[in-house]
Amino acid sequence: MTLTQLRYLVSIADSGLNITLAAERIHATQPGLSKQLKQLEGELGFQVFSRKGKSLDSITPAGQQVIARARAILEEARSIRALAANLRGDAHGELTVLTTHTQARFVLPAAMAAFGRMHPRVSLHLRPHGDAQIQGLFAGGQADLAIVSSSGAPPPGGLAVPLYRWRRAVMVPHRHALTRLGRPLRLGDLAGQPLVGYDSSLRPESSMQQAFQKAGLRPVFACTSSDADLIKTYVRAGLGVGVLAEMAVRREDARDLAVLDAAHLLPECTTWLVLRRDRVLRSYVMDLITQIAPHLHPRDVQAALVGDAEPSWPIPPAWGEERADDMRRLAVA
Repeated sequence: MTLTQLRYLVSIADSGLNITLAAERIHATQPGLSKQLKQLEGELGFQVFSRKGKSLDSITPAGQQVIARARAILEEARSIRALAANLRGDAHGELTVLTTHTQARFVLPAAMAAFGRMHPRVSLHLRPHGDAQIQGLFAGGQADLAIVSSSGAPPPGGLAVPLYRWRRAVMVPHRHALTRLGRPLRLGDLAGQPLVGYDSSLRPESSMQQAFQKAGLRPVFACTSSDADLIKTYVRAGLGVGVLAEMAVRREDARDLAVLDAAHLLPECTTWLVLRRDRVLRSYVMDLITQIAPHLHPRDVQAALVGDAEPSWPIPPAWGEERADDMRRLAVA
């Protein structure tokens, strides 16, 4: 068997057993992929995938074991290549980042631009997804690092490094009834309004759902999206009251939207950088980490990656105008 065959095998599994999609993802031909799969199964002496007609139907129990080991082998091969490139001092390569639409749109542009100027021969691949999808894709080896948020424990699946803390903001059109309360916003005020928020807010385990449940209330969503810009668009259209991350609030939004403080209503969230412990990182990854989180020292991150004990990270800074100014300064550095 070859590394190419193992790569084909994993691609098929990660593409929902769709050979056409698997071939597209790894820039192969469908007949070539099918031929390699047939040869590999012939060498193994059993089927990795069960068939229904001409289509793959499921992964066999033996196939599950083979695919798990194939992933480990491919990770080791990738790490060997990364180690060799670091030792050679290669200044080119690729870097794939899984993150949410909000992080990609409102947090990362300045850091990515600064990194691009430092490493013009590194190709950046930014893949925005929902938090739930990110964890699955990251576990499947689809990226070098992930940037996700949570209101509780660090995300699983690797070394989680806290980047910053943030709160939710409520956005409504000017002259909306909630702007004339004359008092701080209450959860009951939101419970009486159609809400426009993130897709993740629909999950029972979300911090927003938990906060409403604890108060004996139930949020009603008129619309959800993974894209904060779309949330604001539909708030402007009058569909409901927007609840979104404070990073997504921009000065220009004040032209037609009012921002109401919701920091006291919903739990504080932390945005985390998640790194794979089973993968040797290219040396330039640490430069990106420095751009995203200037308060972290690359030496501490590297030591945590190779160490057995969980590190003690400093309390991450809170997002705010000062933080935004830091990110803007990075963009022109």
